[in-house]
Amino acid sequence: MTKSALTHSGSKKQQGSLALRDRIQIALAIADETILKSLLVGCTPPIAQPHRIGTVSSTIGVPIAAHSKAVDGIIQFEAVNCILAGSPAEVDPRWADHRGRDAASRELAHLTRCESETHILGQTIGLPQALSLLAHAGFSPQQVEAILNLPYEAWHKSWWYTLDAEGRFTLPFLRLIRTLRYTDGTFTIQYKDYFSQQKPSCFKSHDHKVIIEIKPELNSFRKTLAKINQSRETFGIDKALLICDSISDLEAQGFVSQGISIYAANEVILPAEANCGICSTPGCPMSGIADSPVLTCRRFCLQG
Repeated sequence: MTKSALTHSGSKKQQGSLALRDRIQIALAIADETILKSLLVGCTPPIAQPHRIGTVSSTIGVPIAAHSKAVDGIIQFEAVNCILAGSPAEVDPRWADHRGRDAASRELAHLTRCESETHILGQTIGLPQALSLLAHAGFSPQQVEAILNLPYEAWHKSWWYTLDAEGRFTLPFLRLIRTLRYTDGTFTIQYKDYFSQQKPSCFKSHDHKVIIEIKPELNSFRKTLAKINQSRETFGIDKALLICDSISDLEAQGFVSQGISIYAANEVILPAEANCGICSTPGCPMSGIADSPVLTCRRFCLQG
């Protein structure tokens, strides 16, 4: 066995010997996207649907004001409510060749029969922020350039989907965006929507936060609930997730009834220390590359 393999083996043993709280907090500190999303999706009841999670991040050991204690962690995630359609042909009836002009016009009028007020996406913002806002929404570089260079009073049209009753992106709506440019180099980006019935709730997403509490083995139900509620009140965060090594069915029901989701601690697995030079994972482009920049990997595999 090589020195690298021994190092990796020792790393796995070290992970296995870590205390529950340390293992969970290290996972939160690493802020591995897969781990964070699994916490939000795999808990009971789930906090978010996988297709609706955008960016996600975490902080640990956040002090609770006026108290000596700290909250174990806070996860912040983007809950996506609208997505940009792949192309106008997906939605716009005027692109369908097999339909008559009158039928297409009637369908378009139905899809866009309601109009929202004009919203401000960004006000007197610099070019970097304007580029970031539009790119994050899903616009291509060419579309971003077109939006930022529109003639005065012109609008850029794009088709989007919002959520149906089952939480799927199936309801189309038309969005108009325009850019006001100022002599100091700043921009104001405005938009309004045309929709059939359900008004889109936002431009793309809302940010949410989740209190993370790691349940000590000896803490009573009352003490654990009191700490979570104290953290909720301090930070103004409603959503909470309790990670525990073991819990009775009665306790679990009690926490869930108080709006707290439960997650099994044994499901949190830290990424393994990787060495691509000796990795035998099939199909990986980095396998066998000794100077690979990869430090940790969930697929790292030594040939047995």
